[in-house]
Amino acid sequence: MSEAQPTMMRRRLGGALKILRQRTGLNLDDAAARIGLPSGTTLSKVENAKRLVAVTALDAYFTAYGVGESDARRDEIRKLAALAASPRRTNLLRQYGDAVPDSFADYLELEELAAQADIYASQVIPGILQTHDYAHAVIDGSRRWRTEREVKTFAELRMQRASVLTRENPLPVWCVLDESALRRAMGGPTTLAEQLGHLLDLHERLPHVQIQVLPFAAGAHPAMDGTHTIFRFDAGGPVVVVEPMTTSLYLEEDADIGQYDVNFNHLRSQALDTKHSRNFIRDVIKEIR
Repeated sequence: MSEAQPTMMRRRLGGALKILRQRTGLNLDDAAARIGLPSGTTLSKVENAKRLVAVTALDAYFTAYGVGESDARRDEIRKLAALAASPRRTNLLRQYGDAVPDSFADYLELEELAAQADIYASQVIPGILQTHDYAHAVIDGSRRWRTEREVKTFAELRMQRASVLTRENPLPVWCVLDESALRRAMGGPTTLAEQLGHLLDLHERLPHVQIQVLPFAAGAHPAMDGTHTIFRFDAGGPVVVVEPMTTSLYLEEDADIGQYDVNFNHLRSQALDTKHSRNFIRDVIKEIR
């Protein structure tokens, strides 16, 4: 095991191992002795994501906790461990760490490691779908970055984030865009028209990117509270990220996930289908040019 910075995926792995231990009734010291760890303190660091567990070391935990060869939890936890050890997030943070607020680091990790992202955007086109000029306008207009250099760096990070859509195993995205996100003139009419054209290009060029428009005419809907993303993974349950103005809320409880799943299905049913959404976006482009 090696020292590790707590991250979302490492916390999920640590939590899964803690649940296994608690189900056996073992305290930290007794469990550590069975696993072959120096102390209960060491095991506590594992469970609190301060020490990373290699996939090859998991068998000792399974043996200590009575998790048999046929138990599906073995594969689940191995997959969690592989996600927790992924270098993807580390690479982006190494390059852009100075521009990443602490509250955004977990989001970046989830976006990099997710197997599916379901997004509802209420006011602004989502970051991974943005053009550079649009991103710059959004970031500058937020007044959350102090200097032009910080704005430029974070805009560049957004462009790098978009690589999840074109990598070898691309991230499937289903995005429901509120009409207000299509009409808010970030950067002016030219920048907005370019951004909307980019959406059409992504939608037509990348089959794993699906975009629906929720028009004003749809009236009330289940996401009136604002933008959120449901990240789904090959291992472990989904995570919902809700984005109010000053921070992000990360929801993992089954009840919360279930509610957002139901709400997103309602949003998709109320929104225009993908064909009519493309036509709607084309009409907006004509209006603003």
